[in-house]
Amino acid sequence: MGGCVGTNARDGSGSSRRTSSGEGSASLRGKNVPLRHEKIRWKSDMPLTEGQVRSKRDEFWDTAPAFEGRSEIWDALKAAALAIENQDYDLAQAIIDGANIMLPNGTLTDCYDELGTRYQLPVYCLSYPLNILQRSPDKEGEVEVGEGSVEGEEVVLKVRLSTTSKDVKLTVRSTDTIATSKKKLAMQENLFDARQRWFYGGKLLGDRLHVCECNIQHNYVVQAIITEEILTAVES
Repeated sequence: MGGCVGTNARDGSGSSRRTSSGEGSASLRGKNVPLRHEKIRWKSDMPLTEGQVRSKRDEFWDTAPAFEGRSEIWDALKAAALAIENQDYDLAQAIIDGANIMLPNGTLTDCYDELGTRYQLPVYCLSYPLNILQRSPDKEGEVEVGEGSVEGEEVVLKVRLSTTSKDVKLTVRSTDTIATSKKKLAMQENLFDARQRWFYGGKLLGDRLHVCECNIQHNYVVQAIITEEILTAVES
């Protein structure tokens, strides 16, 4: 997806989240150096908006635990990555040390747990690309505006609910985020006590992504995976 500038870390945009520890990595497993107090500088092959980067992060963290590796290590890596994004390197180091994660190169792009299992984070989980787009156009070429604005093109989405396999029409605006669109669907279909995960073209749509950034074709279906949350009422 992109190349790093001034660093040997890979972007990790491929399907590999964790790889087996073979001969090539055996010499690295015993090494551990402190976390580097610097952001990875890299460029994306195609310029991305902040919303698109965050959507890719959401997709990675949502699917990474399904691959090999321990869930508690993935949780620690996610927390450490968030601390790095906020430039709190001391907190990130404390999280890494607490989880017994080893960093042969001082970055989370290549690390190991105490059992020798290798974990790799893509660079977009740790920093934004140097060529990030500050603004993104909607389908009519207008500049996107903040969430909650009445500006933007009206868009009718066809959303398929996993609970009923029924396709429903949902009217949103091109400047709405996916999170806002989910709220509108919840109001329309009475899904207030359910969690929603939206997929289009086999990819998870992150909550911070704007509708105009999803490139949803007319009359194509957005899959909405609905997970019911059972709430227990406690009488006082």
